[in-house]
Amino acid sequence: MKRQKFFALCAACLVLCAAAQPAFAAVEYTIKVGSIVSDTHPDMVVMKSTFVPWVEGKSDGRIKVELYPNGQLGGDRELAESVQMGTLQIALPATSVLAGFDKRFQVLDLPFLFTTREAAFEALDGELGAKLDSFLPAKGFGCLGYIENGFRHITNNKKPVTHPDDLKGVKLRTMENAMHIAFFKRLGANPTPMSFGELYTALQQGTVDGQENPFTLIYESKFYEVQKYVSATGHVFSVVMLLSNKKFMDSLPEDLRTVVADAAAAFVKEHRRIMPGAEEENMKVLEKNGMALNQLTPEQKKPFVEATASVYQEFEADLTKEIMDLAKKAQK
Repeated sequence: MKRQKFFALCAACLVLCAAAQPAFAAVEYTIKVGSIVSDTHPDMVVMKSTFVPWVEGKSDGRIKVELYPNGQLGGDRELAESVQMGTLQIALPATSVLAGFDKRFQVLDLPFLFTTREAAFEALDGELGAKLDSFLPAKGFGCLGYIENGFRHITNNKKPVTHPDDLKGVKLRTMENAMHIAFFKRLGANPTPMSFGELYTALQQGTVDGQENPFTLIYESKFYEVQKYVSATGHVFSVVMLLSNKKFMDSLPEDLRTVVADAAAAFVKEHRRIMPGAEEENMKVLEKNGMALNQLTPEQKKPFVEATASVYQEFEADLTKEIMDLAKKAQK
């Protein structure tokens, strides 16, 4: 009798262990995600609320996701290089940095290309985005989706910027991107390329007079502590790519590849939903924290558009006629 009870108990334990197996599946793959933004930036908030639980849950624990915000693994350029080498599986760099791998990505940095986020996403989800995506595999990359960094605006410690003349002689930090440098020179500024990780200190010490970024990144980076004026020029709609390592994605079994792709799509959808509100709220918070904000009217923006129009022709050879035509077709 005791023997029968023993075997029955063993059988019950085996059934319980089998039932519990999916919850305790061994980790087979680790996805490291790198970003320059803080833990509280929408990029990381949505990573934690949507991407991570989706991937880890739907994979039954076979994939573990590790997040590295705050530029822990370097600036956008370093993050993209790490993805290319495979030491990082996913990064969230501004697409501007990809121009260093393929000049055609500079198309997204054409000044005043998009005037609304709706027009930008229509292009990125359509022909223009598909064509840009096709350039990535040759560089060891893949694209899991596009989100926004936001419209870029100018901050400085000298005065409000309402006309290109206001930028004359202003030492302005820019990304390490040839097109950004070119159009700020046309506006009369002294563009100074610099890694984002060095920027706060450079502003604090007066190494540069100003910089340009979207409202949310200005707030999250606490630039209001070292900058007085913010001018809503909206000169570029800054795009962020969910950049993946192609070899890693190809190595995943089909079911797990689908899990990651679906999680990325859910991440993109949620990010696009919350980001407009975050930008609006952070614009107000910058004012509450002492920054002097000035919005530019369409009439005030005209001289900026006119001053930078020649950049389109200057960079057409790098972008190619095909890409330029797609850009002009998408321009709204």
